[in-house]
Amino acid sequence: MSQNYKDLSIEELRAKDLELRESLFKLRFQHGIRRLDNPSQLSRLKKDIARVQTYLTSKKKQ
Repeated sequence: MSQNYKDLSIEELRAKDLELRESLFKLRFQHGIRRLDNPSQLSRLKKDIARVQTYLTSKKKQ
């Protein structure tokens, strides 16, 4: 999932943010029903969402 978000446009960052949030929702839902094979995915997704939000904010200020 390592991706360079710096090179994405604002629209692409918004789309990526939506995609990551949907993935996080699905993963949390699965986690509530059963154990996850790799629970570290939750924290990785949260950090990716934070990265995307950071780049979105910095691009909006420019």
